[in-house]
Amino acid sequence: MATASIRLDEDLVEKASIMAKALNRTTPKQIEHWAKIGEMMEDNPDLPYDFVKQVIIAKAEKEAGKLEAYDFG
Repeated sequence: MATASIRLDEDLVEKASIMAKALNRTTPKQIEHWAKIGEMMEDNPDLPYDFVKQVIIAKAEKEAGKLEAYDFG
């Protein structure tokens, strides 16, 4: 993955640092997480935040091989 240096507001970085520590992430990963959520919310303005959060969790579970087949009956 390519990286780039960018300037960010000091308050944003401070908030990200606090959240990152609470959620066991690095500060850059916390900012990436917020950016991913923001992008998804802008692309899908009618979806509630909780739904978007669950989609992110489901994707991570799929990538970790933790999904089970659903039997429709």
